Amino acid sequence: MEAIGDVLFGIFGADGGWGVVLCIFLIFFIDALLFPTLPELFFILGFSYDPSIEFGLLLLGAAVIAEWVGIFSLYYITEHVRIPQKVTRVVGKYKDFLLVSDERLLLLNRIAPTVPFAGAFISIVKWDLKKSWFYITIGCILKYGVIMLLSDQMYKYYAESATTMTIVMLVVILAVSFILSYVVKKRKGLDRDAEDSPKNN
Repeated sequence: MEAIGDVLFGIFGADGGWGVVLCIFLIFFIDALLFPTLPELFFILGFSYDPSIEFGLLLLGAAVIAEWVGIFSLYYITEHVRIPQKVTRVVGKYKDFLLVSDERLLLLNRIAPTVPFAGAFISIVKWDLKKSWFYITIGCILKYGVIMLLSDQMYKYYAESATTMTIVMLVVILAVSFILSYVVKKRKGLDRDAEDSPKNN
């Protein structure tokens, strides 16, 4: 939710670079633990404070650590509450429905979002924590590293309109991500329907 990011930037943004880094940490933490916050948008806005690779790496580090803390906090909470069997079955069927049904799905999730509340998902489907941590980390570094590098190029060559152009780029990335997410789900569904349909004599 953009309102959450706006509030956080309003509170901490005036504290300079470290305030912006803290904002990014909190936005990514909330996104991983509670509900979507459009972290991509705020990563770009945070980078616009100081469009340098050095500052971008600080933001990237904050994003990765926040993902760890948020996702595995939710994992810990889920491990210590009673999950109804019906929910477990539904999540298991959903996992099997997807194109990839193991920890690699956490990497694919960066390109084509298919797994909400990843920490709870990891707990319910009993994925390996080390593998999950690895794919979460790699996915976060790749996605936001690419966004950072693209933003850096925008600021080098289109300084006056860099923020606007980068946000447009982000909208395109998000649109492609959601289209891919739909295609992945639809393709798996079609494949499953084909497998379940009776063979012609």
